[in-house]
Amino acid sequence: MFTIEQVKAAHSKVKSGADFPNYVQEIIKLGVKSYETYVTDGHTDYCADNNYAVSSAAKYAAMVIADENNTTLFKRELKAHQRGETDYMAFCKICADTGVEKWVVNMTAMTCTYFNKVGHEILVEIIPTA
Repeated sequence: MFTIEQVKAAHSKVKSGADFPNYVQEIIKLGVKSYETYVTDGHTDYCADNNYAVSSAAKYAAMVIADENNTTLFKRELKAHQRGETDYMAFCKICADTGVEKWVVNMTAMTCTYFNKVGHEILVEIIPTA
C-alpha cells in the first residue's frame, strides 16, 4: 500500500491545475482509488482497496468557506487554474470564497466533483488523461 509520503512526493510536482492529470495518473499507480480534499485546511483523505486509508495533515491555516455559492465565478476561476494561471493556494482561496467546501476525486470514474457546505454537488468534471 502507498504512504502519505509517496502521495506528497507525487503532489510536489503539481505547480498548477495544468499538472493535475499527470498527478492523478501517478497516484493511481500507487494504488489510490479516491480522495477527498477539504478546502478549510487543505487536508486530504486518500482511500484504496480493502478499506485502506491515509490522511494528510492540514496544509495551511483554516479558511472560512462562504455560505453562498458563486458557481459562475468558481467555474471561471477553475478554468484559469486548469490553464496554469493560478497556484494551489490561490485556487483553494477561490474555492473558499465561492462556497466550495471540498472536492472528491474518483479514480475509477475519472471524475472530480466539487461540493458546497451542505453537500450539494457544484460541478462534476471528467479528468483528462495525461
